Amino acid sequence: MSIDSTSGREGAVIAWLDEWLAEMGWRTQRIPVSPGRDDLYATTVDSPVVTLTTHLDTVPPFIPPSVEDGLIRGRGACDAKGIAAAMICAAERLREKNAPVALLFVVGEEVTHDGAHAANEAFASGAVPRTNRVIINGEPTESTLAVGTKGAVRVIVRTQGQAAHSAYPHLGQSATSDLVHLLAELDAMPLPTDELLGNTTINIGSLSGGVADNVVAPSAEARLMIRLVTPAEDVISRIETWANGRASLDWGPMVPPMRLGVVDGFQTSVAAFATDIPALTNWGTPYLFGPGSIHVAHRDDECVRIEDLHRAVDSYEHIVRQVLTRLPALQT
Repeated sequence: MSIDSTSGREGAVIAWLDEWLAEMGWRTQRIPVSPGRDDLYATTVDSPVVTLTTHLDTVPPFIPPSVEDGLIRGRGACDAKGIAAAMICAAERLREKNAPVALLFVVGEEVTHDGAHAANEAFASGAVPRTNRVIINGEPTESTLAVGTKGAVRVIVRTQGQAAHSAYPHLGQSATSDLVHLLAELDAMPLPTDELLGNTTINIGSLSGGVADNVVAPSAEARLMIRLVTPAEDVISRIETWANGRASLDWGPMVPPMRLGVVDGFQTSVAAFATDIPALTNWGTPYLFGPGSIHVAHRDDECVRIEDLHRAVDSYEHIVRQVLTRLPALQT
């Protein structure tokens, strides 16, 4: 956590962990993502079956770690360097008993999931062992086992107007006014629902437009984040009908909603946030578990209870063991 690994600047933390795991006897392998940025894969067996994985990039700004009243505070405490530490401790226990486990730490989760995509391609190409059957992803789920995750898609909504002197607004066309009226219709828009995952939601994340308070705005835009519970096409078609020539739409990256694996002995939940799981489809059946709360992730008061991290070590070991007992013998 003392190493700033804000998305795009993960090189130093990957290098540090690569060296640390190698010293602990793990066979490490870099998976190239972009210049100066790699994922890190580690195992001690030739044919790993279950991989524990999370991301090491964080959102800005960097906040150095501190320990206070049984809490670890700082950037990455729960999202997701604390989780990475718990996974490593669980993997250390499991390898002592010759369990076929591996570790995968990716970059770029907080932005484009490019690290997960690179890991998925590495699996498909055989650059890493293709024996893996299960992936256990770590995100802060308040120590519950998520039964599903919502997906997400971004869209930029742009309106065009005509500049004019604000004393004579009838000579122009206000793009900001058009955008505000358009966005006001979103609250009444019927959106898809799912019995397990709940409701589709739309967040108006940012607004911008105009050039000055005495000029009728010639352009404006809003950036939306849509949390998906059904295939993206269900929402995309509705948004396009809503815009209907009144605005242009610039669609961004899409992460689909997912159903996830469960095991006995855990409370369950639905994760309304997106994860790397949809970009790691080659790695096997996905599970999602992690200590800490998403409600403090990305905030300046991000923290995690140390006792929750200790319990998470037991939980990850328990999940791996249950999963291994369910798997049929590997075909040779």
